[in-house]
Amino acid sequence: MARICQITGKRAMVGNNVSHANNKTKRRFEINLMEKKFYIPSEDAWVILKVSAHGLRIIDKIGIEEAVARARKEGLIKD
Repeated sequence: MARICQITGKRAMVGNNVSHANNKTKRRFEINLMEKKFYIPSEDAWVILKVSAHGLRIIDKIGIEEAVARARKEGLIKD
């Protein structure tokens, strides 16, 4: 599975390392991704999600059930 947040859809960006001499080489800006286990009471089930730090804040704010429902609607979580 790719390194994509299953709640927000965030993924790595591409940019440049810029040296003091202004030489540019390609690099990747990776997201702060972690694998977390959540309990969904309505389904009486545990789910394991790859979530970014920002995704965890969203889950805290709107709740796991609403966050998973939105992610499924956007196609970020495949059942």
